[in-house]
This record gives sequence, C-alpha cells and structure tokens, in this order.
Amino acid sequence: MMRITILGGTGYAGAELVREAAARGHEVTSFSRSAAETPVDGVRYVHGSALEEAELAPALEGAEVVVSALAPRGPLAGRTRELLAGVADTVAASGVRLGVIGGAGSLQVAEGGPLLVDTPDFPEAFRAEAREMTAVLDDLRGRDDQLDWFFVSPAAGFGAHAPGSARGQFRIGSDVLLADENGASELSAPDLASAILDEIEAPAHRRARFTVAY
Repeated sequence: MMRITILGGTGYAGAELVREAAARGHEVTSFSRSAAETPVDGVRYVHGSALEEAELAPALEGAEVVVSALAPRGPLAGRTRELLAGVADTVAASGVRLGVIGGAGSLQVAEGGPLLVDTPDFPEAFRAEAREMTAVLDDLRGRDDQLDWFFVSPAAGFGAHAPGSARGQFRIGSDVLLADENGASELSAPDLASAILDEIEAPAHRRARFTVAY
C-alpha cells in the first residue's frame, strides 16, 4: 500500500484515478476545489484552491506519490506551469514521486515530426492549454535535481466528450502519438487510471514521459 495524493481528484481523469487507486488498496487523498459527485469509501477528500499554498500543503503532507490531474483551464489557465513547478520543488525535497497527466499536444505526430499542438488541425480552443502542459514537460525534463517524476500523455481523443469504457488492455509508447490502423487515437479514463497505477506500483518510466492509447 502506498500513500497517494491526487490533485484534481474530482475531475474526469482524477476521479477515475482516485477510484482505481482505492480499489487497489492504496491510501488515497483527493484534492480539489469541488466535492466528489460520488465519494469513494476510504478516500480522504481535501477541498481548496491549488493556487493557495496553505490550502494545498495539507494534501501533500505524508504522500509518497503525488499525481496531478489538473488542467490549465479556468483559474488555472496560464498558472498551471508555475503551480506544478512549485509542487515539484516541494515534493523533491522530501523524496516524493511526482506524476503529471498532460495532454496529447506535446506528442510528436510521427518519429522526428512536429508536435501535435503545432499541426494545423489541432483545435484552437485547446492550443493554449496544450502549450502550457508542453512547457510543464519541458520544465520537468530540465530539472537538474533528483526529482523522481513521470509525465503521461493520454491518447489524442481522450476526454469526457468520448468516455468509452474499460477494455483492460492498452498500448504504452514514449514521445510519438499512438493511433490504431484507422488513425484513431483513443483511450477511456478507467484504462488511463490502470496505466498510471501500473506505473506507480512498478515504475518503468522514471524521469520520463510515456503515452497510453488503444
């Protein structure tokens, strides 16, 4: 059993991660601004603003792994990069592992090719947040300390708009977008959660990014 704190634990990806971590017997803390629609038994729910250090600190205390499922939207737009840099500094000092769920925008569309966010068909409405999460990944890669981190990019079609259902199997890649034979890049929240918990329980991507898709 590990002590896992999930930032954004009542959002689309975060809530599923909370459920999966609790189901696997871990000690889970969820931090978010809003209350959970369906609280999970045994999970500690802490509410507050991630932008307020005094409100965030209690959720980080005692954690062995912290996973951010925060998205740079609403109050966090343009501020997520700085926020996660601060979280990284905090957990690095105590030897905690940090995971960050980013989007697919920072993935290459093909080996050596452009980033997905830089392609003409990338939705303009999501371009700013994709660039911010790309900067978060760049910051993690540029750290010169021993922070134990991982960054996970779900499939391009991942999101509440296309929830899908758990298949119990998925592919893992590194920096190149994964798509099926029809060009679809898809993943459900339960399978993303499974992939992340697999990584937490048996680390295979230390100080590295990986991607998950069908």
